[in-house]
Amino acid sequence: MIVTTTVTASRAGRPVGELLREWRDRRRISQLDLAISADISTRHLSFVETGRSKPSREMVLRLGEHLEVPLRERNQLLLAAGYAPAYAESGLGAPEMAAVRKAVRQLMTSHEPYPAAVADRWWNLVDANASISIMTGLVSPALMTPPVNVLRVTLHPDGMAPHVLNLGEWRAHLLGRLRRQVTQTADPALTELLEELLSYPCADPVPEVEVPGPGDIFVPLKLRHEDAELTFFSTVSTFGTPLDVTVAELVIESFFPADADTAEYLRAYAARGVE
Repeated sequence: MIVTTTVTASRAGRPVGELLREWRDRRRISQLDLAISADISTRHLSFVETGRSKPSREMVLRLGEHLEVPLRERNQLLLAAGYAPAYAESGLGAPEMAAVRKAVRQLMTSHEPYPAAVADRWWNLVDANASISIMTGLVSPALMTPPVNVLRVTLHPDGMAPHVLNLGEWRAHLLGRLRRQVTQTADPALTELLEELLSYPCADPVPEVEVPGPGDIFVPLKLRHEDAELTFFSTVSTFGTPLDVTVAELVIESFFPADADTAEYLRAYAARGVE
């Protein structure tokens, strides 16, 4: 089943110039550099940021594009400037999202017998294939009540955490990813999630910086399942050139076996499930 959850980061009442200046500061781009890349004068950009000039709808969209503002926040910029949102936010159950649902389901099923899951912007589980049960089966049922948050399920002491053999390393990887997302989106809900996850106990050393050891090429997930020690690496996919907020925020994480023993175990686990 596909589940959607909507959270709106509120910047209501703030002028568009102030918001644009905030995004420019977040991206660490000078007025001059932004003006050059957006092909406008520095004077005009300064007037927009200080509220002395009202930007056109096209100008707001152009600046949002050059500042790499997420689609959800571009809509907020438009609203702050007095314009209607440009990007739709369709529920995954909507008729116009049939192609997206089909693509997501195809990706999930084609990845069997390896685990794969789809999450929204706030890391709430949207969809998953049957093989994800090798991970979710380790989690307390209380954490599996919708909306199921993927990061919470992974790092919570009643979740996967006690079964993750390299918890400190994997925790650092996930928290680093979330910190970058907080910086990119300025979403208060993600900030709250980060603070929550940081409060979870972790007996393993948590590296501040992901520095590879000899021969390392990725951060593995090492998981104990029953009497087996499984090792995974993962890839993250998103939809290219999305024009819908929901589609832009979907993240598909696919787990692959990092060794032959894990691959064999996953095939045997999947076979057990259909017997």
